[in-house]
Amino acid sequence: MKRNAEPEPFWKRKTLEEMTRKEWESLCDGCAKCCLVKLEDEDTLEISFTNAICKLLDCESCRCTDYPNRARRVPDCVPLTPEVIQEVSWMPPSCAYRLVAEGKDLPSWHPLVSGETESVHRAGMSVRGKVVSEDEIDFDDICDYIVQWPKEIAE
Repeated sequence: MKRNAEPEPFWKRKTLEEMTRKEWESLCDGCAKCCLVKLEDEDTLEISFTNAICKLLDCESCRCTDYPNRARRVPDCVPLTPEVIQEVSWMPPSCAYRLVAEGKDLPSWHPLVSGETESVHRAGMSVRGKVVSEDEIDFDDICDYIVQWPKEIAE
């Protein structure tokens, strides 16, 4: 007798719009790259990432310290929705929301694939150990904080 094949994971079966709240939240790999201060060139619209991070981010856990109230406390915080993912150009290429929206699979280090929340950090794909809080820098010097690593993708 043949065993039934395991169903495909939800991120392969569903669009972002079809996901439950729990599925949507679990899709976040915890890298916190979306919380990096980003700069946009007015002429080219090119996005540059900095290693300055939102003041609400816990740099060790890579989690927001006030997730439910983040948009109220940080006026330029953009809560992610399926619509936002389709509209913004600043999501890092390794972002699971972006990957799923583009019809791509999750990388092996993603916690939903590896089964371990620390895998994103072990793969070097999170901001852990690479950032400084925006409260600790002079914003006039923000260009000195531009980095390339958020654009990297590791499998």
